[in-house]
Amino acid sequence: MSILNIRPAVRAGSKLVLGIAGQSGSGKTLTALYIARGMVDNASEIGFLDTENRRGSLYADELDGAFMIGDLFYPFSPDRYATAIKEFQASGVKVLIVDSISHEWESGCMEIAEAPLLRGKKMADWKKAKSEHKKFMTVLLQSDMHIICCIRAAEKMNFTNPSKPESIGIQPLCEKNFLFEMTASIMMYSEGQQQQHLKIPKDLKGVFGDGNSYLGADTGKAIIDWVNSGECDPEMDSYRNKMQLASNDGCDALKSAWLSMPKAVQDKMLKLKGPLWASAQAVDELEKEVLLIDDELPSKPFNPAAIVEKTKKEVIEQPAITDEQIQNKF
Repeated sequence: MSILNIRPAVRAGSKLVLGIAGQSGSGKTLTALYIARGMVDNASEIGFLDTENRRGSLYADELDGAFMIGDLFYPFSPDRYATAIKEFQASGVKVLIVDSISHEWESGCMEIAEAPLLRGKKMADWKKAKSEHKKFMTVLLQSDMHIICCIRAAEKMNFTNPSKPESIGIQPLCEKNFLFEMTASIMMYSEGQQQQHLKIPKDLKGVFGDGNSYLGADTGKAIIDWVNSGECDPEMDSYRNKMQLASNDGCDALKSAWLSMPKAVQDKMLKLKGPLWASAQAVDELEKEVLLIDDELPSKPFNPAAIVEKTKKEVIEQPAITDEQIQNKF
């Protein structure tokens, strides 16, 4: 069974994830709302995931119609963020603003890592925290919505010399690689009038300008026009994203999601069936390995890299499965 769908490369539409970082008052929330408005036909197609104690509702009258809002309260675990994103996706919104994403790392992942210390252990569990963060990132990046992430920022200090700490400037409060996982990411200043471009694709450099003027609905419209300029089949893109997310939860979840699709869509996605099933099988194998490790002596080290390599080897070495066999599994 092939784990890839190898095909000629074609410029195609995709779901974007934009990162907007800034200190309090830098204009990131309003900028996110204005950009989102330019990406949709109606304000009601915008979702707003509010983790800031209902502050998002203060902006209810900023657009030409009501956007959809949902409040995420403590705890801010990566899993709860991922679940909230899936709930907004199920509601049918086309662009989701997450304000802010910083709690996922600074609160959620930090608490997961430090939990062993609270139980009297000597070491924090950053392996588990990073593993949960990666699962959240998979949901964020494979969502069937465009997503705009607002990220808090603050001045950070270098304490290499404790007697003379040095400022290293304004830094985003998130996992160190987070902004570079985005399609595009910027740092906001001067209530939104100025931006520092952290990562901008070549084709979008003109859209984001020189960093010295406000970004708004025109920016969002230009972004969505760029996305749609590639080969685009909205229905197929939507179902493909949903199947990818389902495969992350294993074979049972993928089978259920696949069978929920119309037969006509299933026929169009036949080339993806094998790779999706291989991915779901690999997820199930990883879960089995983790359960086995949990049942063994605690002295045995957990080696995620070895598990992944073992799973890859098993997938590659297993006998080829025909489309008919895969169809029977579904």
